[in-house]
Amino acid sequence: MITCVVRYTIDPEKITAFERFGKRWMELVQARGGTHHGYFLPAEGASDEALALFSFPSLAAYEEYRHRFGRDPEFIAADRIRDDSGCVLRYERTFMRPLLPGDLAAADTASASGTAAGEPEPLL
Repeated sequence: MITCVVRYTIDPEKITAFERFGKRWMELVQARGGTHHGYFLPAEGASDEALALFSFPSLAAYEEYRHRFGRDPEFIAADRIRDDSGCVLRYERTFMRPLLPGDLAAADTASASGTAAGEPEPLL
């Protein structure tokens, strides 16, 4: 699994437009094989930073999704919300590999058997 973390610098005066933009992208990611973990909007402190996290089963699956940018009318319309409103001033993407609570049980089992998580058991 690969998770894309998008860090946004937003215009705090245009938070409503950013929320519309975020809701639309959550729908598109879910409809195209990804899992959207949500947008995280300013609450206290810095008022111009927001985050989005979404995952795809593999980098190849993410690349298939990205191939739609600039081509798929729904993707273009979603980006138009951002572009027309000016709600996003800047953004950057980082790709991460999540360690999730369910992964802990697999790691404990592998540790007890002397193998790394995800590695096959040795043949005896």
